[in-house]
Order: sequence, then C-alpha cells, then structure tokens
Amino acid sequence: MKEFLHDRFKVALLVIALAGLVGGIALSLSGLTQAADLVWTAGVLPVLAGLIIEIVRSLRKGEVGLDIVAALSMSAALVFNETLAAAVVALMYSGGTFLESFAEGRARREMHNLLSRVPRTASRRRDGTLEEVPLDDIRPGDLLLIRQGDVAPVDGTVASDRAMLDQSALTGESLPVRLDRGAEVMSGATNAGEAFDLKATRPARDSTYAGIVRLVEAAQKSKAPMARMADRYSLVFLAVTVAIAAAAWWATGDPIRAVAVLVVATPCPLILAVPVALVAGLSRAAHFGVLIKGAKPLEALARIKTLVLDKTGTLTDGRPVIVSIESYGELCQAEILQLAAALDQASKHPIAQALVAEARARGEKLPFPENLVETPGEGITGTIDGRSVAVGGAGFIGARLGLPLNRKTVADTGEVMVVLAVDGEAAGHVVMADTLRKGTTDMLAGLRSRGIKRILLATGDRRAVAEAITEGLGLDAVRADLTPDQKVLLVLSERKKGPVMMVGDGVNDAPALAAADIGVAMGARGAAASAEAADVVLLVDHLDRLLSGLEVAQRAQRIAFESVAVGISLSVAGMIAAAFGYLTPVEGALLQEVIDVAVILNALRALRIQPAWTGRTVSQQTPAAAV
Repeated sequence: MKEFLHDRFKVALLVIALAGLVGGIALSLSGLTQAADLVWTAGVLPVLAGLIIEIVRSLRKGEVGLDIVAALSMSAALVFNETLAAAVVALMYSGGTFLESFAEGRARREMHNLLSRVPRTASRRRDGTLEEVPLDDIRPGDLLLIRQGDVAPVDGTVASDRAMLDQSALTGESLPVRLDRGAEVMSGATNAGEAFDLKATRPARDSTYAGIVRLVEAAQKSKAPMARMADRYSLVFLAVTVAIAAAAWWATGDPIRAVAVLVVATPCPLILAVPVALVAGLSRAAHFGVLIKGAKPLEALARIKTLVLDKTGTLTDGRPVIVSIESYGELCQAEILQLAAALDQASKHPIAQALVAEARARGEKLPFPENLVETPGEGITGTIDGRSVAVGGAGFIGARLGLPLNRKTVADTGEVMVVLAVDGEAAGHVVMADTLRKGTTDMLAGLRSRGIKRILLATGDRRAVAEAITEGLGLDAVRADLTPDQKVLLVLSERKKGPVMMVGDGVNDAPALAAADIGVAMGARGAAASAEAADVVLLVDHLDRLLSGLEVAQRAQRIAFESVAVGISLSVAGMIAAAFGYLTPVEGALLQEVIDVAVILNALRALRIQPAWTGRTVSQQTPAAAV
C-alpha cells in the first residue's frame, strides 16, 4: 500500500509539472509573459517541495544523494527568473523519477511473475473425496490432485502413472517435461498435461517455490557494492558540478551560466544505471534457472577467477547408472535387469533404488516380488513369478550359492557390481557407476573462456575414484579424501589467489560454500543446508546452467559500467559546454533528459541478455533424470 501511494504521488507531481509547463507556454505564446512566469513557477514549487522532503529523509539516514543537484538547479533557475528552465527541469525530474519506477518494475517483471504464480489453496484427496485446503494445511504424505493448468503447490512425487509439467518459470526449459511415477516434482511447476496425483513430501513453507519467493524478495531489497560505490562517487559528482557552476559564474559574472551548468548536470547515470542493470541481470539469470541471492552476489560472480567443484552430485550425476550387463547363462541382458530390478523394488538401499529407476527408464515392466528377506547393506532374496531370486554383492551371492565369486563389490574406479542368482545358479551381474555429467568437458571449457583461471575438484571420495572420474577434464588440481573442514581450508587457501566459487550439493559442502566468495548449490536435489549457505542456487539439476549464470552476471555488470561511464562523460561535457555559454538553461534541461533516457534504456539491455550457453532443453525425462 505504501509503495502504491508513493507511485501515485510521483504521478501527481509529473502531471502538475507537465500542466505548469504546457500552460505557461500557452500563456507566453499569447503574450502574457508575467502570467506565464507565475504558471511555470506554480508547476515547479510542488515538485521542488517534494524533492526537498526526499533530500531531508535521505540526510536523516546519513545518505547524501544527487537529488541535491536537481534541487539546486530548480532553485537557482527560479531565483534568477529562468522560470521556463525551472519548469523544464521540474518536468524532467518528475518524469525521471517516474521513469525510474517504470524501469525498475520492468527489470523485476520476471521475478514478480514468480511471486504472482504462488497458489493459495490445493485440492487434497481424503476419504474418497476432494477438499480444497489452504497451503499451510498440507502435510507430507497428503495426496493432491493437480489439474491441467494448476501450479504444483508443494514439493512432492508423481503418484500417477505419468505427468507432463511445464517448468519454464523455474528452470527456463522451453518444452514440457514428462515425469513417470515416483519422479520428484518441484513446487511452482505447471501441469501441462492431464490431471495427476501428487504425493506431498514437504510442507508448503519448506518447499522449493516458497524458498524461491523468499530469496527473490531478499534480492529485491539488496544493495550491491557497485551501487554503494555509485553513492560515494555521487558526492564527487556533486562537488564537480558546484565547482564548474561557481567557476562559470566567477569567470563571466553571469549567473545564468551557473544555472545552465546546474540544470544540465544529470545524476541518473549514477542513481539509476547501476541498480536497473543489476536487478535486470538478477531477473535474467532467474529466467535460466539460476537464482542469485541479490545484487552483491551478482557482482561477485562476475569477478570469479577460481572454481572449486564437489564430485558426487555436482561434477557427476550423483546417481549410479548402468555401465554394463553381463549374462552367465541363458538369460539375456534385459531379463537379468528385469529380475534384479523387480526384486530390488522392496529395498531402500540407494544402489537398489538406482537400479529400479534405470530399469523403469528403459521401459522394463517389473513384476511384484514375494517372500522377501533382506540383509541390510548386502542383498535381498525373494520369489518372482515362482522363481527363487537373489540380488546383492558378489560376497552375498557367493556365500548363498557356496561359490567363490569374485568380490568386486567396489572397484578402484568407483563401480559397483550387483550380482543376480536365479534358482540357485549365478545368472549374471550388472555394473553400475556414478558417471560424469554429459557435456562437462565443453562446460568447463566455456567457464575458462569466461575468465575462470583455475578449476579444482574437492571430494571426500578416494583419490583413485576421483582421478578416474576427472581423467581428460584438464583440471588444475584434484583434492581427494577431504573432510568438510579440509574443504573449507582449501577454499580459504585458494581465496588468496583471487575470488573463489565453490559448487556443491550436500550437507558436507555447506561450510565450504559459506567460506567461498560465491557458493553455488545444486538446488534441485541438493540438501537444504547447502542451499541456505549458498549465494547462488541452480534450480535445475544441470551444472551447465552455471555457465549461463556467469555470463549473465558478467554482461549485466559490464552494461552497468558502460551506462555510468558514458552517462557521466556526457553530463560533464554538457556542463563544460554550458559553462562556456554554448547551452542555455532550457537547452541544458532538455539535454539532461536525453542523457537520462539513454542511460536507462542502455541499462535495460540487461533484460535481453541471451547467454551463448543456455543449457539443455529436454522434452522427455525419466524419473532418474527428471529432477
């Protein structure tokens, strides 16, 4: 409500200034010079009064802004009877403040789109009926109906056979994504297909979308170092303006020269260019699924020189995938996978769940297992379609069969072998491994092209596994067997050589993320602790989005610098021209507005930043790759 009234006040001042200028011009053309001066003055005084109130408020906060220049120019023009020039300055100032509100609103539009999409209620299934409930009433385990066009209100999993979701508002994916039963759904995604059931996994307040909204609101209130630097330079600009105006008056004895200098001095390159460009950059990065928590992290991201990467879930996908399937007898590879995955449906072991997900991704139909007996951490036995089946590590299966099977449970390369036995005979095995993300080599090359000088791996895994995974990536260093404390020490030591960015997804990465100049969390699947400690959250589980975010940050900062440099240069040139008598006060006021508009339009170019690397566009995903 307060912001609404403030905007209405700005509009009212703009209307008064415009009416005063136009009315005075009409009277002047009619030969009523004195009446024209009175009307111009009447149009200036309300704007000047409102400006003085704003200056006093700023001074009480300890802030000295360039609005003082506008107040001086209007006051000087009125004192020396340059009422037309004063009216033009009043119109330009009130128009500039209105344009500032419009520009910042335009820059935040994509973020506001996020806020406006927050659903207020959800349809919950209970006792065979549907009930409309507030989001705060939703609990983990509740079954929700997501109709076509509805926005997922909370994080959850697909409880129907399939779902088609539009995640463009969250991740920038241009095409809808197909998710099968059990796949994770981020709150904020829109149902682009038939209605489906969603099983809630988190309360609304802890869901992805709620976190995004909180971060967006905090980002909108943030002030970047570059903006604070602009505030400091505004004092220098104010001093230069007054000095040039005083020198022109002293050298010529003509106070009108000083008035012309004051009215041509435009503060907009410093006041507007920086926040508009940086907020536009925040908005643009969010469009590509990169949530930057404010203008300060945006600037820091643009200056990064060293990148430290976690391995599991960051450099790698974080989920074991099938590397190979080997048959020992009559069963084909598809049958081995089907039987192993069917039995593993009953296990919560991560390897078992990954095997089931891979089988479903390949279209295997998994029969229901019976007579289940699980030995935690080793294997499971049961009956499938009347056949006795056992799945587990080589040692577990070998002990059951009384055979000396090779105990290749975990190889030096980080692979895991899952052995299948059917009716008392070893039938085959499946080799699984956590593999490198696709496109990693190109992505790392792209980061180096954007100014990253050093790229390191920091992992708690064994050195042999780390070196096998990173072979051929051209990393500057591989640090393995690290504890969370040692990761922090690595980040701190690298910071001595330049700004450091740390990327991770687990709870153990949170301290290192907080210690880095920029911490980046894989927010789609990463732990809540790492997301809270990070400055940047990747909303989609694609590491390549990091490159898009880096490019947006660098280009937005460059646009801000360009706007300030060009705008201030034009302003100083105009002041010098006015001091030498080449510009009248009216001409100076008009030039001021031309510079203001040019600076704001240039800053808004950040909204059109299109990174060369925009990540993958996926039309269909399986549960194993959907989140």
